[in-house]
Amino acid sequence: MGAGLAGLAAALELQASGARVELFERSRLLGGRATSFEIDGTEVDNGQHVFLACCTAFVDFARRVGMEGHLYVQERFDALVLDRNGRAGRLRAGSLPAPLHLLASFARYPHLGIGGKLRIARALLAGNGSAATFEAWLQACGQDAATRRAFWDPFFIPALNAPFDRVSNRDAQFVLRTAFMRDAGAARFGFSKVPLARLAAAAAAQLDAVHRSTGVVGVAPAGERVELQLLDGRAAAFDGAVLAVPPKNLAKMLGDPQAYGVAGLEGFDAFPIVDVHLWHDAGSIGFDFAAALESPLQWIFEKTAGYACCSFSAADEYLRVPAAELEALAWAEARAFVPALRGARLLRSASTRNPEATWLPRLGVRRPAQRTSVPQVAIAGAWTENGGWPDTMEAAVRSGVAAARVLGGRASDRTGESRAELVGRAAS
Repeated sequence: MGAGLAGLAAALELQASGARVELFERSRLLGGRATSFEIDGTEVDNGQHVFLACCTAFVDFARRVGMEGHLYVQERFDALVLDRNGRAGRLRAGSLPAPLHLLASFARYPHLGIGGKLRIARALLAGNGSAATFEAWLQACGQDAATRRAFWDPFFIPALNAPFDRVSNRDAQFVLRTAFMRDAGAARFGFSKVPLARLAAAAAAQLDAVHRSTGVVGVAPAGERVELQLLDGRAAAFDGAVLAVPPKNLAKMLGDPQAYGVAGLEGFDAFPIVDVHLWHDAGSIGFDFAAALESPLQWIFEKTAGYACCSFSAADEYLRVPAAELEALAWAEARAFVPALRGARLLRSASTRNPEATWLPRLGVRRPAQRTSVPQVAIAGAWTENGGWPDTMEAAVRSGVAAARVLGGRASDRTGESRAELVGRAAS
């Protein structure tokens, strides 16, 4: 249920266990929050989706559908960081093991003085502490405006996609330790070299049936099976269902989540991401991606020569800005930070906005596990429990695989004529 990465990962895992799998998706698009579509004849992603080398489940998913060769992953972590004064700094992994692999480049990093660098070093060595939020931890570790501007904001606002006072310190520390502190290669950037909908299509092509533009409005146990109520009034029964949808959609479909042992769905908040696509006549801008310090857009990506994508994370402030104003702002910011664009002409532009780009539990709310109290129903989604990962493509795949394994025993016991079901209403 849902053709995002969580639903697709669950579908493939169920099929591998011997089930006949059907996929239902309310949208005409596959991929959920990581999809692509055409704008004026050009296929573009609904935002710049980046993964890290430590996102092994996502890479395995791409390999499973024959698309690993279309992923780019850095040979070593290397991040270009620009400021408005034209200074370019790099944080780059060296030959030392983690957490010392960034030491040499950090010592040369021009966007911080020695005092700021020492503050960050002390914070990295301080451990998790007892702070409830990431904001409280930063304050307890003495992080000031300079360290936030040059290090914490450009890397952690996109990673967490929420204001730091809304993110639990535990979640933020998982990202910090997993990406930067344990493995020198973990934080290497990666992205798809083809539109993301191609990965979703490759996964869907392996399934027994795919029903696009087919919403599901409810589910209910029916003996040892589960019955799905479709938006068009039809009903269908299956041996099992994985519901890979956002929390608010899940609550509506279950009707009474408590009857399924699922609690806290009302305790999740959505946070937006806005991306602006810029086509220009400057050719290549000379880098794959770069962070922009003290800018409303955090990162600028070169998709191809003459086409850049600017990403606004935790973008509540820009979600409702008129398209022309937003695109003019992104073009002005891109020209301010990228010398190659200062004499360039903007040929066309477009914006994509996802008001539900990520789902974050409020402080004290637990992410639900994939297993429900109804054996034939499991849930999936990047917002569910997945070992500490924030709402990312990696979390989506991990949750889908876990949900499929919840149903796997049931599916493997069935005959070839019975069906396991994924039905859907994606977040797109």
